[in-house]
Amino acid sequence: MLIDAINEIFKIVTTGNKKYKMWMGFLSVLALIGISFVFTQIDQGLIATNMRDQVSWGWYIANFTFLVGLAAAAVVLVIPYYIYNYKPIGEIVLIGEIMAVAAVSMCLMFILLDMGSAERFWHLIPYIGIFNWPGSILTWDVIVLNMYLVLNLTLVIYALAKTYAGKPYKTKFIMPLIFFSVPAAISIHTVTAFLYLGAPARPFWNAAILAPRFIASAFCSGPAFMLIVFQIIRKTTKLKIEDKALHKVAEIVAWCMAVNLFLLGSEVFKEMYSATAHIEPFNYLWFGLRGNDQLVPWIWTAVIANSLAFLILIVPSIRKNFFMLNIACGFMFYGVYIEKGMGLIFPGFIPGTLGEIYNYMPNTLELWISLGVWAIGLMIFTVGAKICIAIKTGEIGHALEIPSDH
Repeated sequence: MLIDAINEIFKIVTTGNKKYKMWMGFLSVLALIGISFVFTQIDQGLIATNMRDQVSWGWYIANFTFLVGLAAAAVVLVIPYYIYNYKPIGEIVLIGEIMAVAAVSMCLMFILLDMGSAERFWHLIPYIGIFNWPGSILTWDVIVLNMYLVLNLTLVIYALAKTYAGKPYKTKFIMPLIFFSVPAAISIHTVTAFLYLGAPARPFWNAAILAPRFIASAFCSGPAFMLIVFQIIRKTTKLKIEDKALHKVAEIVAWCMAVNLFLLGSEVFKEMYSATAHIEPFNYLWFGLRGNDQLVPWIWTAVIANSLAFLILIVPSIRKNFFMLNIACGFMFYGVYIEKGMGLIFPGFIPGTLGEIYNYMPNTLELWISLGVWAIGLMIFTVGAKICIAIKTGEIGHALEIPSDH
């Protein structure tokens, strides 16, 4: 049976309609271009990027931070379905966990890229490498990310294997792991936030609300991406996704964005009202500092995009219109991507320890490498989702033999 399953899965992955082949071909080209630039970075070192001593974390870490949130967002589907037994989400919960696998994979790739040379990865392994574990927060971040990756892989493989065999997968073995995935999802973004707010020399990041801000924004951008993907899936495949499932996710996202905007507003008030000596990174981001204002239009457009998304989603009659819902999701994805990326990482290094301002923006190499990583991640997600849909719809395996209440 195992050989038959592998053969069927291989056939599903390697065959498809014209749109599937074009999509995978497009991602493959982007991935190959990105890999070619990776070799340039390995040859020349990080000097090939626009990062310097003044700004040692750049576009790679910005993408890493955003993608940690994208991975954690799977819990938005896990809680309603497994804990509150909201059945309409049952058809899409595994796809959300596959997205978490793809997002964590991209996170780890960006960490390796930011190290400069991939052969240094062994230093990330506790007791084997030279990282200060358990003292290093970065090492803890790598550990919890790998734990979350293994956890979601286990859940997805077990659930799909059971479904393929025509058996319910919610067993005594898997349910404790599913419940554990909820605090695990929160922990990966919490530890990432600790990575920043634990840096005393960077006052811009020293905010106790950074961790809850990370979690709130993660529960916005991830589901926003998934809502668009789910609509594409139900139009291009046989998987039946109810409107009720999408509306419930949109409702959750609306209130998460309310919390995110509230926390952001609290942070803005604290900085502006207190106006301490540490306000310069804040001014650099929001208003410009000594004539340097390259990030100002980015952060303001991000806040406007998030606010418009919230206004659209908070009104039930508007968010149930899928055209308006997709606009809100696009705004939200863009807004959180900027807010947690260049809006968080870059200003943290301004001004430098000597008071200088280095206006960092990613160069062509960094952008192409990042696109390559995203392409690889989307390929992982596409392949995983295609296998999942084929099994759940009965195209392969015996899923149709499972009682409907499972």
